Formats: sequence, C-alpha cells, structure tokens
Amino acid sequence: MMATAKPVRRQSPSHPLIPTYYRIETHMLKYYLNRSEQIATSVHPFVKPQSSRQLKPSDKVSKADFVLTPYIDSSNLRATYQILNTVVPYTLLWILAVIAAPISLWLLPPIVALLILFSLRCFSLMHDCGHYSLFRSKRVNRIIGFMLGVINAVPQYAWSRDHAYHHKTNGDWERYRGVADFLSTEEFNELDPFNQKLYEVLRHPLMGIPGGFFYLVIKPRLVLIMGVYDFIHHVFTDLKKGSEFNLAHTISAHQSKHWQSAAEFWDLLLNNICVVGGWIFLSHLWGNGLFWSIYSITLSCSATIFIWLFFVQHIFEGAYAHKTDGWDYVLGAVKGSSYLELPAVLRWFTADIGYHNIHHLSERIPNYRLAACHRENSHLLSDIKTLRMGDLLDCSQFLLWDAASDRLVSIPQGRRCANTSFRQATETMVNPVPNCTSGATIKSNRDRNVEG
Repeated sequence: MMATAKPVRRQSPSHPLIPTYYRIETHMLKYYLNRSEQIATSVHPFVKPQSSRQLKPSDKVSKADFVLTPYIDSSNLRATYQILNTVVPYTLLWILAVIAAPISLWLLPPIVALLILFSLRCFSLMHDCGHYSLFRSKRVNRIIGFMLGVINAVPQYAWSRDHAYHHKTNGDWERYRGVADFLSTEEFNELDPFNQKLYEVLRHPLMGIPGGFFYLVIKPRLVLIMGVYDFIHHVFTDLKKGSEFNLAHTISAHQSKHWQSAAEFWDLLLNNICVVGGWIFLSHLWGNGLFWSIYSITLSCSATIFIWLFFVQHIFEGAYAHKTDGWDYVLGAVKGSSYLELPAVLRWFTADIGYHNIHHLSERIPNYRLAACHRENSHLLSDIKTLRMGDLLDCSQFLLWDAASDRLVSIPQGRRCANTSFRQATETMVNPVPNCTSGATIKSNRDRNVEG
C-alpha cells in the first residue's frame, strides 16, 4: 500500500507562528473595535495601537486640527432616554424617601445619596440644554432645560447665558476670573489683612456646601425680589416727575441690572413661581421637616459637587491664565481646561463632563459623543492636564492670578511675588527684570483696566 502523505499546515510568511484563520479573526476584531468606538485599540492585547497619527504639542494646535464636526450630531432618541433615566428615578427616589422615613430614619442616607447623584445628573443635562446640544430642536432644549432648572431651583436661561460667557472667555483672566471671582496678586495685596483672610476662607472647598445652597435656593429668589423692587422704585421716580405717566413706556425704558432681557426676566419669574409653588405644595403634602431636610441636603451637596468639578476643571497648576492681549481661544480650551478622570459611575452621573477640553473646543457636541470625540483627537491631547477628584485640595491653593507671569499662584506665592516685585522696582527703574518665580518680565499694571 502506498503511504498517504500528511497534509502540511501552511504558515503565514509574515506571521510564522499564527495560523491564517487566527489572523482573519484578529483583523475582524480590529475592524469591529474601530467601527464601534467602544474600546480603545490600545487596551486590547490582540490589536496594535494606531501609529499613523503623530503626536502634536497642544500649544501648537489650531481648532482646524481637531475632528469635531462629525460629533456635533444630537440624537432626540438618546436625549429622551437620558431624560427618562434621570427624571423618573429622581421622582421615584423622593417617593421612596417619604415611604421609608416613618419606618426608620436609617433608611434615608442611601436614598438621599442617590438623590444627590441624580440631582447632579439633572444639572449636567440642563447644562447640555443650555448649549442647545442635547436635543436637535432649540425649542425642545429650552423647554427641557427649564424643567431641569426647576428641579434644581435654578433659572436655566440666565445660568446658560453666564455659562456661555465663560466659554467665550475661558483662559482670558482679564475678562473672566473663574468660578469664585478670583483676584489678581496686585488686587489681593491691596486688601487689608482681615479681608485677605476672609477672601481665603470664602474660597475654601468646604464653603461650597453653604455656597451651593445659597446659589441654588436663595440667590434666584433674591434676584427676583431685588429686580422687582428696582422696577417699583423706577415707576415711583417717573410718577414724581409730574409728567404724563405711561406704563408701557416706563416698562420699556427700564433697564434692570438684575436681568439683561425680557426673556430672561420671564424665565426667572416662571422659575420662581414653579419652584416656590413646589415648595409650598410638597411641604404641605409631606411635612415641612421631612421635605426641607431632604431637599436642602440634596441641593446643597449636588451643588457642592458640581462647584468642585468646575473648580478642578479650570483651576490647577499650570492652567492657561492669559491676559486679553495675546489670548488664544484654543489654548484656553486645551490648556485652560483639565481632563478629569472619574469612575464609570460618576462619569454617568456627570454626563461625561470630565472630557472638558473637547467640551470647550465645541460646546455643541452632546455629552453622549464626548468620549468618542476625545478618543478621535487623543493624539492632539497628549500633554493636557489630567486630574482626579482627589486633586481638589491641591488645586484649591491656586486662588490668585499673577498677571505678570500669566499663571495661577497660591496666596503665599502671591505675597512673595509682590514683595520681590517691590524690591526689584526700587532697585531699577530702567529695564524690567525677571519675575520672582517664572522668569517672565514684570510689567506695570497701573494703567490696566481689569474687568472683575
């Protein structure tokens, strides 16, 4: 009998140890991962990282270098799902808290903790509505944004207008001084010791708790009261003039310092009616003690978390903090914002706001596309500042802006810079000398009009 020859398995010439079928599966897996954009290729052991894109220093990029337009694509379906999976659980948690309270108060802490997180998510989605990015329709964004503003007791229209100004001027510290109205080193050193200490205490991270309650619960009511008082005073002033009184003309001629347009006033008024009406109704339904205990803790803590998030996203060592002259929008977005690494759970509750560099490059990108856009442009974001929530205390020391060196400094650094600058100014009146810590030149700020 003739012996039957054994078939010989052919090996790939390029991969002598990997069978052909295995290479095919690898290519299919790589195609799936890149197409789905769910997993970065660099984290999978069978897929080689893409190397075709060259890393580019963030101080040399322009907005045209980034791939942003494909991600400016709002989805009504995904937005509706996000609203439902946020507002419905938030409502059910309130009902559960009311049911659990008579049984045992020890059942309330985990419920309140979840209420805080869902309140935080409501605020995050309201933030997207303010950028008109959550839904496709501007009108739908306004309606849903107003509703989410009522949940968190904040007038969404006015808040979004102020927030839009932050986006337009981020990194320009002559026009926008951050979340806590920071002073320059010169302005701080002009204060007396008591006010310097007060300035430092009021900007301590723990002050975010009472500050958050004031910002959400008290301030919008106070603004409406003060605005109405100013208008009444304006009406009586016109009556005292003795000329023929025209109410329509008086209303149109009145320029309030508490709101900038009629639309903002009506949003503020309707928000107050809904919020205060809700307070009265729910206090009567569930009792003043139970309602206000849960409500005040929920709003205070959720506002505090959001203030802390905003703080570490823009206040950190090496943050881009330029003067108006020479300020660059893209550098403000890339170097004046941090990438905040958060656990998956907090990423969901904050609607991926940790991808803050991308958000500032284009606020029209909805939260559900920020992660994919960040991965697409990761080669341009290689040297951005990466932070975690644990870095809050380190970031909280940078409370002053040093205009001479275009950077944020701590209060002790600000005092040293002021002392060194004064000593050097007395020694020479001809040429500028190096700054005390950065090597930048000291410039006179006497004639500079700094906007607070």
